[in-house]
Amino acid sequence: MTITKARVLIACTAALTLSLAACADPTTTASGDSTTTSTGAAPTYDVSSIPTVDEIAALVPDEVKQRGTLRNGASADYAPAEFLGEDSQTAQGYDVDITKALAKVMGLKEGTTHHAEFPAIIPALGTKFDVGLSSFTITSEREEQANLISYVEVGSAFGVAKGNPKNFDPTDPCGKTIGLQTGTAQEDYANELSDRCMAAGKEKITVMPHDLQTDIATKVIGGQYDATFADSTVIGYTASLSSGQLEQIGDVIESAPQGVAINKDDEKLTAAVQKAMQYLMDNGYLKDILATYGAHDAALTTAQLNPATNN
Repeated sequence: MTITKARVLIACTAALTLSLAACADPTTTASGDSTTTSTGAAPTYDVSSIPTVDEIAALVPDEVKQRGTLRNGASADYAPAEFLGEDSQTAQGYDVDITKALAKVMGLKEGTTHHAEFPAIIPALGTKFDVGLSSFTITSEREEQANLISYVEVGSAFGVAKGNPKNFDPTDPCGKTIGLQTGTAQEDYANELSDRCMAAGKEKITVMPHDLQTDIATKVIGGQYDATFADSTVIGYTASLSSGQLEQIGDVIESAPQGVAINKDDEKLTAAVQKAMQYLMDNGYLKDILATYGAHDAALTTAQLNPATNN
């Protein structure tokens, strides 16, 4: 069973005030000349040095080329992949920067990211959005809905309040209350675990889905939920920014690739994005972008199209 894809929770103060950007460590510095940081702000990657690749730009559909913008839809509450900055309006994160980098390679003026609730992104591809870079775990079911191009591989992990006051055991979650994001692979997996618990004569898991992982963080740290379940990159990033109020517990559960989602019928854009992503991989840009957010180990080296179906 592959899993992966939830959202981020960052606790900034003892009063459990949550903020996706304002609690970044102002002393944090990132490696490489392409990274910039400011006090109280999350890092970003400067894509200005990434060149346009003419043969890839030639593949871009006319509608996108004329618009000059690669429009990304992301559920921007999922640091470090995508989250809202200090102004609570501007999206940041490695998926945001990757979108900008893809646009550069494809010869477009810009790559933009706008927030959408996670379950609404794939249905909006081809109309409201061109691509969905929003930590989509690649599954055969999702590949029936959209084309998916792999670019990172991420596992899943549980997060608990400091010191695990609810005595949550990740190897035996039966009878516990777990918060996670609606529409994610973690939600499916938690429900599967709950069925196993009941089949074994144990108490079911109370699965508590939310649209925003930030809401879950408040409840985990405040003791209303026993744990949260999210991508390992999310739990790790959150723990590093939470002043110890939230921590990972247990091992990372099996990893799975995540992909850029594109409208199933848009062959030209799919080909352009796949080649642009491969260019970012081959030339080290993808790994550099991920490294800005402490996620360089997640980088893949081959941009595969619909790997769950084709492998």
